[in-house]
Amino acid sequence: MMEMTRSEYRTGDGLTLVADVGGPADAATIMLLHGGGQTRHSWSGAMRRMIGEGYHVINFDARGHGDSSWSDSGDYSLKARGADLQTVIGDRRPVALVGASMGGMTSFYAAGMGQAPQATALILVDIVLRPAAAGVQKIQGFMKAHDRGFANIDEALAAVVAYNPERKGQRDPSGLMKNLRLRDDGRLYWHWDPRMMAARPSAEPPAWTEDLLAASSHIHIPTLLVRGGKSDIVDDEGVAELVRLVPQTEVYCVPEAGHMVAGDRNDAFNDGVLDFLHRIRFGQV
Repeated sequence: MMEMTRSEYRTGDGLTLVADVGGPADAATIMLLHGGGQTRHSWSGAMRRMIGEGYHVINFDARGHGDSSWSDSGDYSLKARGADLQTVIGDRRPVALVGASMGGMTSFYAAGMGQAPQATALILVDIVLRPAAAGVQKIQGFMKAHDRGFANIDEALAAVVAYNPERKGQRDPSGLMKNLRLRDDGRLYWHWDPRMMAARPSAEPPAWTEDLLAASSHIHIPTLLVRGGKSDIVDDEGVAELVRLVPQTEVYCVPEAGHMVAGDRNDAFNDGVLDFLHRIRFGQV
């Protein structure tokens, strides 16, 4: 059986970040960064596959999400998230950054702004520098809704299915519970800090385009964009801009996936990411 351990990391501003860690400690490291409103459990299938391929994998809850601390000051900026990534990486090298949506923006910014100098590969999962406005509004609407929680798991499941109908037959209520917490009023609430949505720019996908554009000229490592063919976040214009600014970017499309690529089509996602890492000889001497 594949062994994973729970680890904790202390950030510079005193938060605790919680991670699942697995694979040989001396192997090349893959960092997994989930999207806004998600937790590290969204990477469960990918993490198992990557460990099986011999990589060391660190999969952590972002600040304000899952089992990690919420920021007392409400600091959910790219700079703070990049510093968190730097803390978790420590002195490991080489490192591949795999980030979905918010996690992809964090990875891109950190790689471009020198917060992850050990990174030798960057994999963006259905995110570009300028996400499509309609998709952004849909995600923000979902994240801002249900602020009074849910009476039970079935209500939460119905909300998820309404947002992403194609996941109806795939969603396991027990897995969904990993993203919810029972509060004293007896209701279930998403386990992320709602202040992220009050911040400007907001959390998922953040309106961080100017910062990302500034970082783009410093991205020189092999880069892969994994695009969901049915995504409403990544459009052709966004892809074209990314490839123009970061010309070494490869694009891998998963036709039947939406924005949640790894969850919608996990096997295809894993195949594309691992093929890319093998081709660029990530971690090979």
